[in-house]
Amino acid sequence: MFELPKKIKMIAAALTIVGLGLLVIGFNTDYSQASDGHDDHAVAQKDHDALSTHGDYPGEAHAAMIQAALTGELDDSHAGTHSDHDAHAEVTHELEEGHAEASHAEHAVDSHDDHGAARHAENRPWAGLLVNTIFFLSIGLGALFFLAIQYAAQVGWSVGILRVMEAMALWVGIPMLVMFFIGIAGSLHWHHLYHWMLEGIADPASANYDKIIAGKVAWLNAPFFLARTVIYFIIWAGAAYLFRRNSLKEDAMSKGKNLFFTQRKLAATFLVLYAVTSSTSAWDFIMSIDTHWFSTMFGWYTFAGMFVTALTVMNLIVMYLRLGGHMPWVNANHQHDLGKFMFAFSVFWTYLWFSQYMLIWYSNIPEEVTYFMNRFSAEYKPIFIGMVALNFLLPILVLMSRDSKRIFGFLSLASVFILAGHWMDHFIMVMPGTVGYEFGFGYPELGGLLFYLGLFVLVVGHFLGKAPLAMKNHPMVKESKHFHQ
Repeated sequence: MFELPKKIKMIAAALTIVGLGLLVIGFNTDYSQASDGHDDHAVAQKDHDALSTHGDYPGEAHAAMIQAALTGELDDSHAGTHSDHDAHAEVTHELEEGHAEASHAEHAVDSHDDHGAARHAENRPWAGLLVNTIFFLSIGLGALFFLAIQYAAQVGWSVGILRVMEAMALWVGIPMLVMFFIGIAGSLHWHHLYHWMLEGIADPASANYDKIIAGKVAWLNAPFFLARTVIYFIIWAGAAYLFRRNSLKEDAMSKGKNLFFTQRKLAATFLVLYAVTSSTSAWDFIMSIDTHWFSTMFGWYTFAGMFVTALTVMNLIVMYLRLGGHMPWVNANHQHDLGKFMFAFSVFWTYLWFSQYMLIWYSNIPEEVTYFMNRFSAEYKPIFIGMVALNFLLPILVLMSRDSKRIFGFLSLASVFILAGHWMDHFIMVMPGTVGYEFGFGYPELGGLLFYLGLFVLVVGHFLGKAPLAMKNHPMVKESKHFHQ
């Protein structure tokens, strides 16, 4: 039976406590003073966002005609085809329309100004917590998905590492509880990470009224958001629990009997539910931050990042257990296959990232490009470009050759790149829409990272030690032990 060394337990506990302390400091720090230097830039960005997302001013032709009317220089052709009264009425109508559009945009800017401080500086600790919550949730959820795939596809080579997948999958409940807390806090207006949770957002009489968000209020409302979060928790944590329970029951059965086909049915059911919830949860937890924007590829994009992150952590755990002599049945071929998955899904993530970015950039539709304009601003550009390099270029260069996927040093190096890159990916998805240009890496961001890292090691280490790492009665145990390629 595996037991997490006391030294590692102590380090993990220390990380958890220090991280929790930094989070407390972060939540009690006033970040409004640090945002003063960004005020002019933020105001300009608000103006741009208001015009891009709340409506456009009259077109150039109409504006020219209005200007001509004001200066008494209407065309002879125009004057000849209309009576003076009709011309005056038409120009007046144009002026009224222009004034209405301008007033609407001005109101939108004012609405942003009213809650700007809350949307930026006061959101900082909550945004840092959200980034780390979603990042560590992706590790457990990706492992759960991979575990289900092994049973649904009747995979043999991976039987020797199924217990690692189970332990990682059981972690999924903890970040989901924190996610539920973040949702409750938003509904109580303790933070404004989700703009659509503002009071009066769907009320035309309110200063916070937003016509676009009002059209989405059937889905984007706090009670339904919290209900969906509970449903995700039940499906994901419930599936992880059932996989683990059946696996332990199978070990306790007499030889010749197993629960493999029960696990296979469970996996098939879960994968259908996961196909829906993985996308809807990405819309809820991340995409709804930028409420006016949407992408039909966003569910796939977040899935790819989640899966490669989970595979990377799984690879690190398997390497650690192999080095400690806890999994002698796992050989270089198993490690090579995990390395191939890391390599393949790094490429897949890049394909989805490029497809989403390229199509939006090429079409150049105002309500779509604002998402990337914010993230390609001078402040976020280094993170944006660095994230792509860490998630694609560096892993490809390190893991391209066959031998590199079997060498612990290369796998570890690629793992560092991938984990850092996908943490930055979550950072760049969350921060522009929640804190604007008042972002940073300080107490809340570091605190959340350390807190979850320590807790993850303790929880996964605990579940690894609660059952033998080698499965007994799985029908493909021998196939896994003699796996070669």
